[in-house]
Amino acid sequence: MEWLSFRMKQKYRGPEARLQHPLNRGPESMEEHMYPVASREIAKKREQLAPETLAAWRAFSRQVFADGALPAKTKELIAVAVAHVTQCPYCIRHHTAGAQSRRASAQEIMEAIWVAAEMRAGAAVAHSALAIDAMHQEAQQAE
Repeated sequence: MEWLSFRMKQKYRGPEARLQHPLNRGPESMEEHMYPVASREIAKKREQLAPETLAAWRAFSRQVFADGALPAKTKELIAVAVAHVTQCPYCIRHHTAGAQSRRASAQEIMEAIWVAAEMRAGAAVAHSALAIDAMHQEAQQAE
């Protein structure tokens, strides 16, 4: 688990650090081509374009992820799972780091990801009812 200790020791520090990460073997990684690297320039531009909305979103985010009926660690594990379902690489990285900072173990993070995978697969199985119903209707019309 060399990659995990690397991630736990080093915060994301821009494209150079990211390219050194053992899971990102250089600029040819798929993520590099699909998504721009999160940067201060992008964050600054986002704030310039909608400062009030961004401030409100940040306040909302702080409130949502604060300890409440659910501890912050549990909320971050939920966010890791949801990020995998929504397939947002920025969210996956951010909330995985957030879960780690709240002392979630690698096993807890992976278990949350498996829950997300099961829910996504389960939805496909559940929605097979639509296909079964359509096949049933087609068979009835053919009679």
